Amino acid sequence: MHGKPRPAATAGEAIARMDQYVALGLVGQQEVAQLLGINVTDLTCLAHILAACDKPLSAGDLAGLVNLTTGAVTGVLNRLEKAGYARRQPDPADRRRVRVVADPEAAARVIATYQPFYDRLGAVFAEYTPDEIAVIADWFGRAAVEMRAHLARVRSGELDPRPGR
Repeated sequence: MHGKPRPAATAGEAIARMDQYVALGLVGQQEVAQLLGINVTDLTCLAHILAACDKPLSAGDLAGLVNLTTGAVTGVLNRLEKAGYARRQPDPADRRRVRVVADPEAAARVIATYQPFYDRLGAVFAEYTPDEIAVIADWFGRAAVEMRAHLARVRSGELDPRPGR
């Protein structure tokens, strides 16, 4: 597989394209959440639960992944259970802890909702070499670390732009 020539782009242009993609993603997540009858935060948590597959997450694990408090995640899990998307089960290694697993039928419905989009992204990735895909994957991983650091500053109030705050 050979990569094809691509037009030059600056970091600023790449960030602008990322901003466009993120904005579309936010709208898309809102619409999918609405379709599934849950909110966006719950959908985000459900995505992590689904991604865990045969290694179910604890509430604490999930809180760390989505940058929420464990108390907030408890509310998310209550709503996901009530909606039939997930359930808690005892941790076989430590009966004091619980793990969260997706309901298999609900998981199939969620996956069916996303699969056409993932198929389209697969076609896009097919136009890149393995080395190019490695760069893309590395960038997203590193950008996620920077996003977590930025969110910590936002949540601390350090970046509050409102006067007098």
